This record gives sequence, structure tokens and C-alpha cells, in this order.
Amino acid sequence: MPYSIHAIRIALVLSSFLLATAATFGQSEFDALSFRRLFNGKNLNGWVNVNTAEDTWKVKKGVLISTGKPIGVMRTDRQYENFILEIEWKHMEAGGNSGVFVWSEGTPFGDNPLTKAIEVQMLELQWAVIHNQTDAYVHGELFPTMGMTAIPDNPRGPRSKSLEKRCRGKGEWNKYVVVCVDGTVKLSVNGKFVNGLRASERKKGYICLEAEGAEIHFRNIRILELPAGVTSAEQTAPLVE
Repeated sequence: MPYSIHAIRIALVLSSFLLATAATFGQSEFDALSFRRLFNGKNLNGWVNVNTAEDTWKVKKGVLISTGKPIGVMRTDRQYENFILEIEWKHMEAGGNSGVFVWSEGTPFGDNPLTKAIEVQMLELQWAVIHNQTDAYVHGELFPTMGMTAIPDNPRGPRSKSLEKRCRGKGEWNKYVVVCVDGTVKLSVNGKFVNGLRASERKKGYICLEAEGAEIHFRNIRILELPAGVTSAEQTAPLVE
């Protein structure tokens, strides 16, 4: 069973956090305080454009729209360690490419416009056909980037592939729930946990959205912060001034 020990560990962490929070607050306060918006649906407050154009990112009718050009990232204005991230996304072009980075350095990596992090892949289903690749690429892959290290639950080289193909294609909304705890990442795609990795080199850093050549829309980006762990300076991404 690929998830047994790590899934149980995450479940225990989440259960104790939720029970402690519910005991401290009343149920209504607990419900209201559990998640908060990372994207407010109105503007880009809380986000920093790292290396894309002024018009790469815009907000329209509660949706965050990326043109995908030029290739680069937008990051949160602060770092996160242990958390649950909810994000909905849909590609607008066949073969579109994007993703969300967790525990990121929040800066380009050398001459590469992208960042060192754990990437949660967001590919449109025709990407594999267009690029003559296996469709394992397009169904919620997880992998370390730019020399970062982690151990995949379901190895395809350094990447971890989903156990089920649950992503939807162009013009259809997908929902990811990304649980990041103590160097372990678990990914739910459209209502079911199907992928994971562990022993990430980094356990604290920025969250980034990726522009990689194609228009993509995001909405309902929310985060629930969990208690901190024992995370060394080496396991923490450098602060970006």
C-alpha cells in the first residue's frame, strides 16, 4: 500500500490540529477561521509578480487569468510551511502547460525562468498527444524541480505519477487539494487522493503560480495553515527581500 504510513501520519497531524482548534473556538468560529483566501477574487493583493509581464496576470469576475506569457512565476508575499492548499484551475488551450509550486525559493533558478520547488503539475490532456509523450504527464504529477530532491510515491523517474487519471480537459474546471506536511506532499485530484511524495529537501517556502506559454484560469485559492514542525534553516527557502 503506497500511502499507508504517510497517509496515516498526515491524518493524525490533521486530526489533532482540527480537534485542538475546535476545542479552542466554538464550532461557528472554527468553521469561519479554518481556511482563508490566498486570492481574494478582486485583485492581486498578497501576490508578487516575480519575472513576468505586467499583463501576464489579471483578475476578471472573480477569476485569476494568466496569459502564460512570458514564462515565469508569481509568488505569495510570504512563506508557508505546513498547510492544506485548495485551488481550482482550467486550461483554455489544447496542450496548455502550468502548475503550482510549493516550498519554492520564489525566484528564478539561474538562467531558468522557473523556480526551485516541488511542482504540482497542471497540464491539459492534449499535451501528451501534441508532444508524443505518455499521458501520465497530464494527470496531476508531482516532482521536484531545479535539483531539489524528494522521494516519489509512484515513481516515473524522479516524478510521481497519479494512480488514477482524474484531470479534465480544456475549458473544464479541475480542483486540487494539496496537503503539505513535514516534507510530505499529498495530492487530491477532483475529489480523490491519487498522488504523493515525501522527504522533500525543502519544508518551508513560497507558493508560486506558473505561467508557461498558455492561458490558464484559477479560482477559489484557499489555504489552511497547520502547526509548524521542526524545520532547519537548510530546509527553509531563502527569504526574498
